[in-house]
Amino acid sequence: MSTILGIETSCDETSAGVVEDGVRVLSNVVASQVDLHAKYGGVVPEIASRAHIERLDSVIEEAMAVAGVTQETIDAIAVTNRPGLVGALLIGVTAAKTLSWAWGKPLVGVDHIRAHAYSAAIEMDAPPWPAVGLIVSGGHTSLFRIASPTSIELLGATTDDAAGEAFDKVATILGLGYPGGPLVEKLARDGDPKAVDFPRTMLAHDSLDFSFSGVKTAVLYHVHGHGRTSGGLERLAPRELADIAASFQQAVIDVLVRKTMLAVARTGLRTVVLGGGVAANTTLRSALAAACAERKLAFHAAKTAYCTDNAAMIAALGYHQLQAGDTAGLDLDAYASAL
Repeated sequence: MSTILGIETSCDETSAGVVEDGVRVLSNVVASQVDLHAKYGGVVPEIASRAHIERLDSVIEEAMAVAGVTQETIDAIAVTNRPGLVGALLIGVTAAKTLSWAWGKPLVGVDHIRAHAYSAAIEMDAPPWPAVGLIVSGGHTSLFRIASPTSIELLGATTDDAAGEAFDKVATILGLGYPGGPLVEKLARDGDPKAVDFPRTMLAHDSLDFSFSGVKTAVLYHVHGHGRTSGGLERLAPRELADIAASFQQAVIDVLVRKTMLAVARTGLRTVVLGGGVAANTTLRSALAAACAERKLAFHAAKTAYCTDNAAMIAALGYHQLQAGDTAGLDLDAYASAL
């Protein structure tokens, strides 16, 4: 049995968690920074970094206390070192390197997008691999072929706005506030997803890449008028706003589902896993589950607690990297881009 301490500071969640053998979560403490960034309508990197500095020590202490572990019973320390805000990542990486040196424990650097790809397997009795993985988060929308926790091949990715970014921008267009994803989803519940025929950008007929800038712009012009960026919101009734939110959400989900089914057809795999912050969207989860059921595919979505950035998924994937001998030295660095 191996017990891994995970640390995650890639954006605006300060998180630490303890996981046994890659599946059993002993603790997963997340300190959100939503209140700090809400008035700016998005994450401010310097504010995020300062908040990580202020909170990380206490978050690690709480995670270890909840898990009932000590430095002696921790077998390794896993930390997100890519992708993300470099300043924010460096806080976690520096803390992890310090603990690794002070405690004499192995250090593992984890790509947090790949950790999202693994997150559906957390707390499962049997691993779901091989699988097609759809990862939908604020900055990334990606499809992977996942042969094992340490063998993950990128099949397609966003070419411009990721789905989560599109949700945030549409929330701003509709005057909903931040964070946009949950607010758009809430408003969409009262709307008609067929009210507005927003575009579904599929790119080339066989492409597994994504593009959501077009649907975002379509919402902007639908609200304000073609070529305009303001002046139209006040003319819309609450029902019209709900219809726009529902129609936008459906357009994004249709693309995500179609691309995932295309990846299934191309790879011949019979299992689909879903992870990332936008994976918490209940309409997306239902639509993808229905598409899989129709094709008799196995479907596994990450539990809601493991959808947003969290340290449990970092520790869980870190366990498998440790078993594979994929450890880092004290020269481990932080990178803005994914592997």
